[in-house]
Amino acid sequence: MDHYSVSMAGMDQTFVWKLLLSFLVGATWVTTVTVIAERFGSKIGGFIGGLPSTVVVALIFIGLTQGNSDASRAAVMIPLVMGVNGFFIMIYQVRIHTGLVRTILLALLVWFVIIGFVIWTGAESAFLSLLVWSLSLVLFYYLSEYVLDIGHKGGVRVPYTLKQILARGLVSGLIISTAVLISRLTGPVVGGVFANFPVIFMSTLYITYRTGGVEFSRAVAKTLMVSAMVNVGVYSFVVHFTYQHFNLFWGTAIGLLVTSISAGLTYSFLRRQVG
Repeated sequence: MDHYSVSMAGMDQTFVWKLLLSFLVGATWVTTVTVIAERFGSKIGGFIGGLPSTVVVALIFIGLTQGNSDASRAAVMIPLVMGVNGFFIMIYQVRIHTGLVRTILLALLVWFVIIGFVIWTGAESAFLSLLVWSLSLVLFYYLSEYVLDIGHKGGVRVPYTLKQILARGLVSGLIISTAVLISRLTGPVVGGVFANFPVIFMSTLYITYRTGGVEFSRAVAKTLMVSAMVNVGVYSFVVHFTYQHFNLFWGTAIGLLVTSISAGLTYSFLRRQVG
């Protein structure tokens, strides 16, 4: 009984650190991304926002608390979820003119319906995840670039104050740590799903909408979608396999190394192709 109590206390302490770290990472990441987007424009801001951040933290802590096998199982679901996140971005781009809150709520409703179906069916397949991820990436990029014709927007002038920066970090950190909290009592599959809950998207788009307006936010959404779907997808697929053959440190390191290559290629593509 005492041993069990000590184990539970250790897991609770670990989870508290996970929650705190997810808050700090999320707050720092979203604040940095939105400031960069406002300063340097939608291409650079969206690209950086799409790089793996909270996903890396979430998978590391799943590995630390539940083992590499569970971290690998969680990772294989993330590209599929990224495909569903494409629906979130697409709804935002199409409906944002009807109002910010209404659009985000609609996008979240669609996200939960699709994810709920995925969880209900018990889908857990690397092939299915790859299929949904790749098809969604091609489809949603085509729609954004050639149907909606969303162009690049330059930076906007925003007078920053310490209060404003702290408020951004607080809101973003709370949203992201809440998503981590939701996955507290779930298994690795559902945990992998909620590790990629579109909180970075939601926070970034909300802030850029408030500071830069509708079209600036839509432009950020397009590059954010491409960067996130490519780089988070690549990272997740790589660590799905490396966690099966290496320890947590080397599995993560290899994933980050491969993703740095995909990030360079993605940035080169965005500079040349995205309008």
